[in-house]
Amino acid sequence: MKVAINCWVLRNKQLDGIGYFTVNTLARIIRQHPEVHFQILCDKDFTEDYFDFENVSKHPIFPALRHPVLYVLYMELVLPLFLRKHKPDIFLSMDGFLSLLSGCRQLPVIYDINFEHNPRDLKLQNRLYYTFFFKRFARKAVRIATISDYSKQDIARAYHIAPGKIDNVSCGISSNFHPLSKADVDATREKWSGGKPYFFFVGSMHPRKNIRRLIDAFTLFKQQTGADVKLLLAGSIMWKTSDIKDAYESNPYRNDIIFTGRLSDSDLQKVLGASFALSFVPIFEGFGLPIVEAMQSNVPVVCSNVTSMPEVAGEAAILVDPFDVESICAGLKKIYTDDELRLGLVELGALQKEKFSWDHTAALLWQSIRASMKP
Repeated sequence: MKVAINCWVLRNKQLDGIGYFTVNTLARIIRQHPEVHFQILCDKDFTEDYFDFENVSKHPIFPALRHPVLYVLYMELVLPLFLRKHKPDIFLSMDGFLSLLSGCRQLPVIYDINFEHNPRDLKLQNRLYYTFFFKRFARKAVRIATISDYSKQDIARAYHIAPGKIDNVSCGISSNFHPLSKADVDATREKWSGGKPYFFFVGSMHPRKNIRRLIDAFTLFKQQTGADVKLLLAGSIMWKTSDIKDAYESNPYRNDIIFTGRLSDSDLQKVLGASFALSFVPIFEGFGLPIVEAMQSNVPVVCSNVTSMPEVAGEAAILVDPFDVESICAGLKKIYTDDELRLGLVELGALQKEKFSWDHTAALLWQSIRASMKP
């Protein structure tokens, strides 16, 4: 049996959410199935040892997928030749890209379709590619894997796909996150926030992460409470951030707003674990991994009441309207002033997090792969 896998998502040395999903699921699947030959299609500079198993061969992607025109060139001209030559039983694509011209059975992982709801979040050329091709990929696929029931229903509605064709394989969580001792909390706060408690956000500075409204809500919180609390924002600034810059530079509490940049895994584990609460209010998420990571760290959560986030949070979070600054502020105030509520959310989070594991997600993805091989 042969499985070809598009792993172009691993071109960056620093993993993002999709990168972590790819590494954690595929490494488990490959290790558990030595009888299967896995063909990893990856960037020519990919040198990591994530998939260094005897049943793996690596094949460089050329031309590199650095522009939508090259996406089309590779997926519709180069990839069909590769699949015709090697004849895998299934082509699995970890970024959702498929070949419309290949007759090979294909399974995309489509994490969410935010680009259908908020197309202007993408650069024009990427927007045109995603909105034109992904509906066609969804119809071409023999099955589709996704990471939440919300995304499953969203894909089914938007692309007129039968829900039974879509598998929710969920998402796992890293074992790196755990509660900190009081000494570690104090030391981490001393390093990052001058010893002060802080609300914490982690993610890219992408428009859908709703950073501007979070900053505005924090400002309102400070005005209404006078609390000696800071706001820490961790993540790479990769998109147009003029609204974030404006909100920060004109803010009377800008000395209490700290941009840490992208954190290492070890720093993230400590900074999240030492936070007073996670304040995670995107307007769209296919899953919302920081919610579960906070639960692992015994950190209470304030998160959005839209898309997949209520599904992931369950009853273990304060849900707020991400489009309403006053609603976000009310959530921050509630979690700051009610100690009993905070402790209750931590206890509920300890139960909710048990629903998610990489072993379970890898098993569900393998089931989807096997189901996709059947005519």
